[in-house]
Amino acid sequence: MHTMNAALDFVVDELPAARRSLRVAVVTETYPPEINGVALSVARVVDGLRARNHAVQLVRLRQPASDVQAPRSADDDEVLLRGLPIPRYPHLKMGVPSTRALVSLWMRQRPDVVHIATEGPLGWSALRAARRLKVPVVSEFRTNFHAYSQHYGLGWLHKPIVAYLRKFHNLTQRTLVPTPALQTDLQRRRFERVDVLARGVDTQLFTPARRDLARRLAWGAGPDTLVMLCVGRIAAEKNLGLLHASWQAARAQALARGSDVKLVMVGEGPLRVELERQWSGAIFTGLQRGEDLATTYASADLFVFPSLTETYGNVVPEAMASGLALVAFDCAAAKELVQAGVNGQLAACDNPQRFVQLVCATASDLQACADLGRQACKTARCHGWDRIVSELESIYLETADSHNMPTRPMVFQPLMN
Repeated sequence: MHTMNAALDFVVDELPAARRSLRVAVVTETYPPEINGVALSVARVVDGLRARNHAVQLVRLRQPASDVQAPRSADDDEVLLRGLPIPRYPHLKMGVPSTRALVSLWMRQRPDVVHIATEGPLGWSALRAARRLKVPVVSEFRTNFHAYSQHYGLGWLHKPIVAYLRKFHNLTQRTLVPTPALQTDLQRRRFERVDVLARGVDTQLFTPARRDLARRLAWGAGPDTLVMLCVGRIAAEKNLGLLHASWQAARAQALARGSDVKLVMVGEGPLRVELERQWSGAIFTGLQRGEDLATTYASADLFVFPSLTETYGNVVPEAMASGLALVAFDCAAAKELVQAGVNGQLAACDNPQRFVQLVCATASDLQACADLGRQACKTARCHGWDRIVSELESIYLETADSHNMPTRPMVFQPLMN
C-alpha cells in the first residue's frame, strides 16, 4: 500500500498544473473590419486568448455597417461604444469619454485584468474606471503619435504628446512594447515598467504557396519583371517620397537591361488620390484583406518599406512569411527580424541614399531576390501567434497576482477628452 501511494504521489507530482482561466477586458478603439496593424493584432490576441479558455470581454467602438450585418457567435462577449470619425481618416474612429459606463459594466462583472490597446479617449476612460475599481491594467504602446506630429505641421505638440503618453502608461501596471529598441527609448523618456512582447504573424495565411501568376499578369508583370510591393497607409508619415525615388531608380536600371519594375501599392490614406495622379505606372489596389492580401504579397518579389515612424510594422513579418525579399530601415520589426544580406537588406535610419542603393541592388538580380525571400520565410515561421499569446497570458497572470497599483493621483487630463 505504501508503495502504491508513493507511486500515485509521483504521478500527481508529474502532472502539469492546470492553467488558470482569467477574465480579461480588452479595450481598443480600432478593430476589424478596420484594416491597420493595431486592429489586426488585437484581433489575433483576442482570438488566441479565447482559444486558451480565457473569458475575454472586448470593449470596442461600434462600426455601423459591420455591426449591423456581421453575425455574432453565442460565446462572443462584446461591448460596443460610440465613437467619432478621426480627422483625415474618416474610415477610422476615436472613442468618447465613457468612464461611467465602464465602471458600471465592471462592477457587474469584474475583470481580473484590463488590457488597454489604444491610448485615446476610450483607453483613458478604461484607465480611470479600472483604477477606481482597483483592477490591474496592462497597456500597450502601439503608435508613435509623437513621431507622426512632425509630418502634419504639429511638431510643437511633440513634448505635450510624449508627456501625456508617459503619464498614461505610468499609471498602468505594465506597458508592453514590441521591440527592445522601443523599450530602451521609452525608458530614456522616463516611462516605467516597460516590458517587451513581440508581435506574431499568421503563417497559415501569409505563405509563398499563394503566389498567383494570373495576378502578376493583371499587373502587367512577365517572367522577367520584378514586382515591388508596399503595403500600408498612404500618408505623409510613411516616407513615401523615398519609396518613389527607389522605384524610379530601380526601374531606370531595369529598363536599360530591357526589363521592367512594377510598383504595387496596397492601402488607403489621405495621399492616395494625389499619388495615384502623380506616380504614372504605379498600381494602386486600395485596401485588401485576408486571402486577397496574402495573394498579393506572395505574387510580388520585393517588399520595400521606407517608414521610420513604426512602433513595429506588422507588414514586415507578413511580407517575410510570404517569401518576399525586403529592404527597410534598421528599426522596429525589420531591426529585430532581418539579418542583412541573409533574409533581407537594411539601411541605417539616417541614410536614405543607401536605402535607394539597396533597393536597386536587390531588384537587379531576380535569383538573389528569391533567395533572400526563402530565408525570410524561414525566419517568419518562428514567429507564430501561439507563442506570443502564451507569453501575454503569463504577463496577465503575473499582473493579476501582484496587483501593485501605482499610488500617484490622476491629476492630469488627456489631450483628447
